[in-house]
Amino acid sequence: MELELLAKDGMSGDKGCPSVYLSDTGEFVVQGVELEGSDLPESTGPLPGGTAVRISPEVVFAAVEHYRRRGM
Repeated sequence: MELELLAKDGMSGDKGCPSVYLSDTGEFVVQGVELEGSDLPESTGPLPGGTAVRISPEVVFAAVEHYRRRGM
């Protein structure tokens, strides 16, 4: 899978997170700090094989804006 970086937290360094990517399949890939323990609500836990990550709204909005500018 090839990933194109759309947006990331400016305070995270060159390869840090949270980040939002666009894959060559057309799907978004989100990288962030994994939620664990009491941060993860029992009623909305991820499905088997999945995980939940923490990402700021600003990074998501920046990724969507970048995506829109590409004409997607």
